[in-house]
Amino acid sequence: MQNLSDGSRAARTFDAIVVGSGISGGWAAKELTEKGLKTLVLERGPQVKHVEGYKTFAMNPWDFRFAGGRTPQEEIDKHYPKQSRTGYTINDQWKHFFVKDDEHPYTEVKRFDWMRGYQVGGRSLTWARQSYRHSDLDFEANAKEGVGVDWPIRYADLAPWYSHVEKWIGVSGQTEGLPQLPDGDFQPPMEMNVVEKDLKAKVEGKFAERTVTIGRAAHLTKPTDEQMKLGRGTCQSRNLCMRGCAFGAYFSSNAATLVAAANTGNMTLQPDSVVTAILFDRTANKATGVRVLDATTKVETEYYAKVIFLCASALNTTWIMMNSKSDRFPEGFGNDSDELGRNVMDHHFLVGAQADVEGHEDRYYAGRRPNGIYIPRFRNLGDAATKQKDFTRGYGYQGGASRSGWQRLVGEMGFGKELKDEIEQPGDWTIGITAFGEILPYRDNRVTLNNDLKDIHGLPTLTMDVTIRENEMNMRKDMQTAGMEMLEAAGFKNVKGFDRTYAPGLGIHEMGTARMGRDPKTSVLNAYSQVHACKNVYVTDGAAMTSASCVNPSLTYMALTARAADHAVNALKRGEL
Repeated sequence: MQNLSDGSRAARTFDAIVVGSGISGGWAAKELTEKGLKTLVLERGPQVKHVEGYKTFAMNPWDFRFAGGRTPQEEIDKHYPKQSRTGYTINDQWKHFFVKDDEHPYTEVKRFDWMRGYQVGGRSLTWARQSYRHSDLDFEANAKEGVGVDWPIRYADLAPWYSHVEKWIGVSGQTEGLPQLPDGDFQPPMEMNVVEKDLKAKVEGKFAERTVTIGRAAHLTKPTDEQMKLGRGTCQSRNLCMRGCAFGAYFSSNAATLVAAANTGNMTLQPDSVVTAILFDRTANKATGVRVLDATTKVETEYYAKVIFLCASALNTTWIMMNSKSDRFPEGFGNDSDELGRNVMDHHFLVGAQADVEGHEDRYYAGRRPNGIYIPRFRNLGDAATKQKDFTRGYGYQGGASRSGWQRLVGEMGFGKELKDEIEQPGDWTIGITAFGEILPYRDNRVTLNNDLKDIHGLPTLTMDVTIRENEMNMRKDMQTAGMEMLEAAGFKNVKGFDRTYAPGLGIHEMGTARMGRDPKTSVLNAYSQVHACKNVYVTDGAAMTSASCVNPSLTYMALTARAADHAVNALKRGEL
């Protein structure tokens, strides 16, 4: 990165600046560059090049320090004290794609599990790849229920952009004709196994309002010519996706959008670049650029552009806006409404049911499918039959059935021919379903800037004050009960419900901290994701969300980003920005 004293301002001026290179940032880069804008993409973390940057991709189990890639406890205690309590990221197979807690700390009023990946590609390298559209039910819910504020858009506004994104990234899935889960433009669905098909038949036979389908996943099952020209190929069913996919079979910025942006010749990608503030010209009422700290040299530089896209992930985008104080914005950039940092949402989960399955001993499945089944929302669909008296909104289930392998015998006594014969046979079938529920936008669920605790760069950090409330707690009871009744209806054995410890954040779907809305007095962004008070700054990551739905939100982030980029380019042409 160059110093302010090096080179001319012209060399540091672009048509557009994109902050962040993850799912939203990659899409902003692709759309803006393909529409002809010279675009600077700033990523706070290091470079991760597609294929060569996936350092554990081809490693065998015996290549790791310890079995299963286990990380030594002393290393966990030193670097990952908060993330380790979740059991999610602390593994040598992929922990390099997640930050160290001691380098990037945060404060909790109440427990908040913040899972972050700072590198080129961000969390697009480690996301769950579940890709669902929000429905009219979701976009209309706040207005109908008097919750939060009304979305300034409806499903019809986003539907063509959902199609645009789905066709390009490649989403495999099955059409179902459900209004609460709109169908998309799908590649062929992955196959359910025999037990999952049995569950589908039994559940749909007993519960008219419930559907069991295969997950809609951003994995290529029948790549298009355009996808193959980017170097992407068919999913190999390794289910080692969090190591990075050298096949480019699942969608990531590294394998797809950043490649497309680079192919235009219009993108400048700059890793190790921590954006610390938005530069604002009060006279022109426009943002002029961003201030950037070199993560290695600690040198600050300013870069300039006509339009800025904030895509750093919900809470980091909010941090940038909070840290961008000025005479015009004393409480943070664009924060005239005092809604910046408020209305934090996630999806609450870790509740559901599991069971043993008798029969089907002669059946198995090929590969390790990186996808599961999905049971779409069937509560509070707008009719009397599905209305619940104890909670509003709804939830869906993700899960699947499988058979245990030879590892089940590791702790067993045995030797010789009998052991060999036993190892050749898979274990019994089991099945589990976990529900993901909507969290409402509570204004006092918020993050604030903490100037007393600094990160590795000497920058302020965030304090989290987020919790789930009565509506979510009542919903969790139903999530467990309904899960058990479906597994029981299928005739499975030893059905058990579970409700494990959950804290906001672990759904890794942070949303809402710079929400869209119709009124600048109660929201931060307008219908096109522009900051109300500064129209040449767009926010298109999770911060923009007005409500959470109960489905994975990444597809919506991508659609919002593509739509906003189209709006920005046309607004530039009209001289509006």
